[in-house]
Amino acid sequence: MAGRGSRLRPHTLTVPKPLVPVAGTPIVEQLVNDIAQVVNQSISEVAFVLGDPAFFGDDVVQHLTQVAKNLGAKASIYRQLNPLGTGHAIMCAEASLEGPAVVAYADTLIRADFAIDPTADAQIWVKKVAQPEAYGVVQLDTTNAITELVEKPKEFVSDLAVIGIYYFKAIEELKAELQQVIEQQLTHGGEYQINDGIKGMMAKGKRFVPGEVKEWMDCGNKEITVETNSKMLRFLAAEGKELIDPSATLENTTLTPPCYIGKNVVLKNVTLGPGVSIGEGTQVINSTVKDSIIQKNSVVENAQLEKAMIGNHVRYNGAYTSISIGDYSELI
Repeated sequence: MAGRGSRLRPHTLTVPKPLVPVAGTPIVEQLVNDIAQVVNQSISEVAFVLGDPAFFGDDVVQHLTQVAKNLGAKASIYRQLNPLGTGHAIMCAEASLEGPAVVAYADTLIRADFAIDPTADAQIWVKKVAQPEAYGVVQLDTTNAITELVEKPKEFVSDLAVIGIYYFKAIEELKAELQQVIEQQLTHGGEYQINDGIKGMMAKGKRFVPGEVKEWMDCGNKEITVETNSKMLRFLAAEGKELIDPSATLENTTLTPPCYIGKNVVLKNVTLGPGVSIGEGTQVINSTVKDSIIQKNSVVENAQLEKAMIGNHVRYNGAYTSISIGDYSELI
């Protein structure tokens, strides 16, 4: 999670993208919890690879430490100060690369229901897609083992796209291959990639299998993040999660679920939902809001919002609908 999330600006000018809340919970926290449910094993450590301490500061470290603690695990913090690719990012956490481990990119959310294959050396999580030529995909043999990783194939290889989550029974094997990649300076566009380490493992006879997720949701830009928020709310509601904090005040408000409403939120004369998340301490007055995200401690009045994303500590009073406003902004 070392990137700056430039496609999600202005929301990532003050908050790292993995800590932007979706359905009321930061992206990386949702992802870690979802992975913990899928692997269904006790977790001893969560290693986070962050960027520059000037941006990923002490408050970020404290939050991530608590995310790990909530799983009964310790947090380890590493830094990738230069954007040298996924393989390099993994090797920044070299001291933690031992035993069974999951590697995940912290800008995606999933819904999955499958077991880790105990006979495989590694598992790559995939999603069936309509346009495989736009993705990196896996090639399978007749035993359902992965034989190749193909980036944006011009001819059909498979429709199973790699989503950026991997399980390794012994991640030190990946570490050894990535060390060779770095020592030999095998780069693509100046970056070291995880795929080269995986291909090295395959060349040594390690067996990789796919694990197919039911839903793969991106948080790359504002439009996609708002869409992912609506999807996550539907999933959480179907799973029976409580989405409305009892401290919230709903006065003359019509609510169409699913919606997330955080602590001490005040809604007055509001038509809300579906697909809306409102963060702690925010007030919404005389407004209609659907399929939108409003973060913490903001005030929104006289608004007609749809597919909007509003940051923290914002004051907004206006007639625009599909807006994107960063933290500490005022439009009144």
